[in-house]
Amino acid sequence: MIATYRKLLDLLTARERRQFYWLIVMIVIMGVLQMMSIALILPLMFVLRRPDVIDTNTTLSWFYQTFGFQSHQGFMIGLAAAVFFFIIFGMVFKAVASYATYRFTMMRAYTISLRMLNAYLAQPYAWFLTRNSAGLGSAVLGEVQKVVTTSLLPAMRFITSVVLSVSLITLLIVIRPGVAMVAAGLIGGIYGLLYMSVRRKAVRMGRERHQMNELRYRVVGEAFGGMKDVKLLNLESYFSARFRHPAERVAYCDAVNLIQREVPRYVIEGVAFGGLLVFVLYLLISGDGDLASVVPILSVYAFTAIRLFPALQQVYGSIGQMRFAQPTLDKLHDDFLTTNAKNPQRLDAGRSAAPVRLTSTLELRDVVYAYPNAERAALRGFSITVEAHSSVGLVGGTGAGKTTAVDIMLGLLEPQAGALVIDGVAITPATLPGWQRSIGYVPQHIFLTDDTIAANIAFGQKAKDIDMAAVERAARIAELHDFVLRELPDGYQTKVGERGVRLSGGQRQRIGIARALYHDPDVLILDEATSALDNLTEKAVMDAVHNLGRAKTIVMIAHRLTTVRDCDTIYMLEQGQVVAGGTYDELIETNRQFRALAGA
Repeated sequence: MIATYRKLLDLLTARERRQFYWLIVMIVIMGVLQMMSIALILPLMFVLRRPDVIDTNTTLSWFYQTFGFQSHQGFMIGLAAAVFFFIIFGMVFKAVASYATYRFTMMRAYTISLRMLNAYLAQPYAWFLTRNSAGLGSAVLGEVQKVVTTSLLPAMRFITSVVLSVSLITLLIVIRPGVAMVAAGLIGGIYGLLYMSVRRKAVRMGRERHQMNELRYRVVGEAFGGMKDVKLLNLESYFSARFRHPAERVAYCDAVNLIQREVPRYVIEGVAFGGLLVFVLYLLISGDGDLASVVPILSVYAFTAIRLFPALQQVYGSIGQMRFAQPTLDKLHDDFLTTNAKNPQRLDAGRSAAPVRLTSTLELRDVVYAYPNAERAALRGFSITVEAHSSVGLVGGTGAGKTTAVDIMLGLLEPQAGALVIDGVAITPATLPGWQRSIGYVPQHIFLTDDTIAANIAFGQKAKDIDMAAVERAARIAELHDFVLRELPDGYQTKVGERGVRLSGGQRQRIGIARALYHDPDVLILDEATSALDNLTEKAVMDAVHNLGRAKTIVMIAHRLTTVRDCDTIYMLEQGQVVAGGTYDELIETNRQFRALAGA
């Protein structure tokens, strides 16, 4: 239990922890007020039964004289009014405390999920290579909400219920110590036995639910992400079957959790009813059978029971919920610490960095890089030089290291040995954001958002900040402008659909090229950027790219050697190393493997 609270507090900022402690103070005050409101019922019931007690009881007599009451009836009305207003005050305070508690708790779903998202986004690119995006999405969107509703909220309810229960039990002990101790021992023993019988299963069910929930997210993401293949291969039932089992297990685990929390209530209600009958008989026997004499105490016990039993059930239910949610909290807490979510890096630091301009050479010097868990390095002693304002092509078979080399040029991967060097100066974490501002990148698979053509070209810009002149300039170079104006109903304001589903592969790729050119970068890197274009469009796009010629530095990966034919230098890669370099004609003459690739 203490470990759970420590982990929950770890998820909070210093300011949020202070708010948490203030809420505990409010909860304690609320418990005391609840106890006092019930305690005041006892003298009221005694006065109503025997008005002459006003004269014989020292405390009541003092109040009677101090406030100048003229009759017993007036005092009883005043006492009843005081009790009523005190109860109302306690209820209002409880409402305020409950509002503050629920607002604090639910807002943590917002703040913790935002911190988790920011922490994930701040991780290096290589970190994502070993993570499943569905698991990350589940953590931000689902698991944070679950931790808040099944750990943090029950933790607050637990404190509230414990304070209230202790206050009420203390009141009962003051009134009838023996009876109160027996009742507390009996009820506490029942709850303890029930809890011990299910606590391990609660954790086991919670762990299974966490695993199955991640699997649900993964299956749904794969099904909707590959809808064309799903439809073509008639895989609807396949994905439905894959989803069915984890979804059923999540529902089953939730049902078991609810049952385990509710069962004790029915047991305790039966015990409480029997105990009340025994208590009434005890009071009658000890009071010589005078029912009127036991009414005041019985009333206090009845009012107390109305408040106490729900509080005790809340204590048990909160503990059960926290045990059930423990695996989810453990996983979220681990992610929170390993990603430094409490103090994430500034996400906008790169956008304000001064660009690192390329004026002389771009070099990869003796670079070594191995992917996590890979048997061999993707790059081994890899070195190339790219002159500023030249065009360079990287060619080679699958697995030769082309994309890895480009990812290191982009600063997405950090070499384990060697360096990325710009104009003789090695790029460091401090200068990396500035270098990335000077790069335009076109991947083989273009990511598009469900937004307008203009918004996808000016990716990441607010609508009011989009430079339409720059959008059109980039679109013209990418051979996209005429298509947008002639064939799209709303021109650059046409929505492309999720992942660009309303566009052809070639149209999506041209948007990607235009996006890379929007910021007018010094360096343009194309990774199979024209693979989805027809021959005529590819020629037009590549002519436009090469016409940028001496204004930009161009690095491109291509399987079709016609794409890199006009490059100033072509590097031939094999098994993570450069095996040859030169112009297209030079490599045709001197390199047998290059001739094989060219079909010459």
